[in-house]
Amino acid sequence: MQKKWKIKETDNKIVNDLAESLGVSRSIAHLLVIRGVTTFDEAKQFFRPDFSQFHNPFLMKDMQKAVERIQSAIANNEKILVYGDYDVDGTTSVAMLHTFLATLTENIDYYIPDRYTEGYGISLQGIDYAKEHNYTLIIALDCGIRAVNQINYANDKGVDFIICDHHNPAEEIPNAVAILNPKQKDCNYPFKELSGCGVGLKLIQAFSEKNNIPFEEITPLFDLLVVSIAADIVPMIDENRAFSFFGLEQINKNPRVGLKVLMDVANRKGKWTISDIVFGIAPRINAAGRIEQGKKAVALLIETDSFKAAKLAQEIERLNKTRRGLDQDITKQAISMIDDSKKSTVVYSQDWHKGVVGIAASRLIETYYKPTVVLVEKNGELTGSARSVKGFDLYDALLQCEKYLEKFGGHMYAAGLTLKKENLQDFIDAFERAVSDTITEEQLTPEVTIDMELDLHDIGDKLFRLIQQFSPFGPQNRTPIFITKAVKDSGYGRAVGADKTHLRLNITNENSRNSISSIGFGLAHHFKKIKDGQIFDICYSIDENDWNGRKNLQLKLRDIKSN
Repeated sequence: MQKKWKIKETDNKIVNDLAESLGVSRSIAHLLVIRGVTTFDEAKQFFRPDFSQFHNPFLMKDMQKAVERIQSAIANNEKILVYGDYDVDGTTSVAMLHTFLATLTENIDYYIPDRYTEGYGISLQGIDYAKEHNYTLIIALDCGIRAVNQINYANDKGVDFIICDHHNPAEEIPNAVAILNPKQKDCNYPFKELSGCGVGLKLIQAFSEKNNIPFEEITPLFDLLVVSIAADIVPMIDENRAFSFFGLEQINKNPRVGLKVLMDVANRKGKWTISDIVFGIAPRINAAGRIEQGKKAVALLIETDSFKAAKLAQEIERLNKTRRGLDQDITKQAISMIDDSKKSTVVYSQDWHKGVVGIAASRLIETYYKPTVVLVEKNGELTGSARSVKGFDLYDALLQCEKYLEKFGGHMYAAGLTLKKENLQDFIDAFERAVSDTITEEQLTPEVTIDMELDLHDIGDKLFRLIQQFSPFGPQNRTPIFITKAVKDSGYGRAVGADKTHLRLNITNENSRNSISSIGFGLAHHFKKIKDGQIFDICYSIDENDWNGRKNLQLKLRDIKSN
């Protein structure tokens, strides 16, 4: 798939002024400016996050109401049920709030809906469970903002709701005791891009302030928070960056027992990063809810006994291996169904596993870069996941198809949906119209956003160390991507990997005496064009290869363009 390279531009004067005030090179100043850091004070905050960067939680609409309702519940010995979605954000949110409230009351439990019998979000079954077991307060995390009918049902049953969500609200807001969601139009909270777990943390922060609980007592919860931020792919700016900074400190120094055993299973050596969480922890937590029951993930995350946690982690690892196999099978089948002539993809099978359709949708976009929906059949209904491409508002497209959907929810780049089987073709047609009418050809071409051009001789340990200080990396603060033109392989290049799809090169050019080891995952198809000393351009990030205790810089190739 041909990719477009787009180099970010900056104001030279701002870059020069920042370089001078910080005493750094123009390259480092350029990298800061394109991340919105333009002054000495902003750079100080960027490189040295501290607790002062956390916003006042009471700026969030309904926060006072939420805190007072929890205080009342604890004072009156009411039973509280912590309710959350079955994905990483939901289960970490539930584990975090349950851990906190369990230090204040014994009348606390948690509930994760079954993906297959209850579906996404707040279910009537969950409310019935609360009523039957005398829970008078449900605190919902990472879901609930569109659950108007469900909250009315709960009110009729005498069950109060506090909703902590971060998804886009609809026009009608549920009639809950309190709704914490910074994306509400009338919410004055200054940062709108918290994860669901982040909203839960703000509730904990507010409750702690009102009840004289030292902030230091809640910082151990940041290991769960950083897992949610990494997995939910929220912007790595503002509070999310500060949360992640301290969360990574916690996870590397003193992670909770449940996370520690998952880290051991992942067998990752060295210091954990956001990327390590995304690929090493998040899929394992997700596997519980995707394949069987999300409650297993919460049980692991709140477990304090190492032996019990290890047994739970082994079970979750088994589920994760099952998930990987299903993911590969579904993706292979779905690729054969795609219509190249359309600007959208909607694929369906009654034989696919519901738990991995979101992963499959993301995989399909890697091959066919267009908005994608993957559906499975369950109890006569079709349910599934949708994923988008850069710059295209998936949520808005689904909104245009609303009359064919039973329910849907999500945001710009990811959503879940349910529809009746008889409406499938109408939905396919409507979704294609919605996409075709608004998407641009530019949006249908995958783009590699490049920070700047770099000479090979500028690459060294000093530059790498400085770049590492830009972490934690994530959306809006991605690992810096560079281009270098007119390079060649020194003659030792080869296709590698079990299926020979990856590319190992030693990059050099006329201005460099030495070559730099490089790895390009999925780029072996370029080898024929560059193997005999041909000149080509590369875009890449600078990485470190740790092999048998020896660390060497390497380039992680993102794309290659032959001249």
